Amino acid sequence: MTAAVSTGPVSVALSFVSPPPGLDPLTEFALTEISGADGLFTLESADNQRTRMFVLDASVYLPDYSPVIGDDHAAALDLAGPEDALLLVVTNPGEDGTTVNLMAPIVVNSGTGRCAQIILDGQDWPLRAELGARWA
Repeated sequence: MTAAVSTGPVSVALSFVSPPPGLDPLTEFALTEISGADGLFTLESADNQRTRMFVLDASVYLPDYSPVIGDDHAAALDLAGPEDALLLVVTNPGEDGTTVNLMAPIVVNSGTGRCAQIILDGQDWPLRAELGARWA
């Protein structure tokens, strides 16, 4: 994934192959890093700036998170292998701590920006995992 050189936070365009759950018809988003927070990003709709969420780079915050992505999803995103994928998880900050959605990661082709939020049917990942807690 490439981004234009700027003096502010780096932002790249992401294009979902289908709208993320609950965000139909939106498919075009900007992924923008949050300065001073390695691996933390905002994901903001290109068509509706009021639609925004926070996402984490799983490799930075959840090194043991290893969901299985099916061949059909990998093909839809043109992924040649795991090294081509950036795995993001949606975060939900709250008064009692932050949770992350491990049941539906956003898988990004890091070369093209093509992505999908994939619901991991048949895998035992929690919908609301406490960030920093151990899960199995």
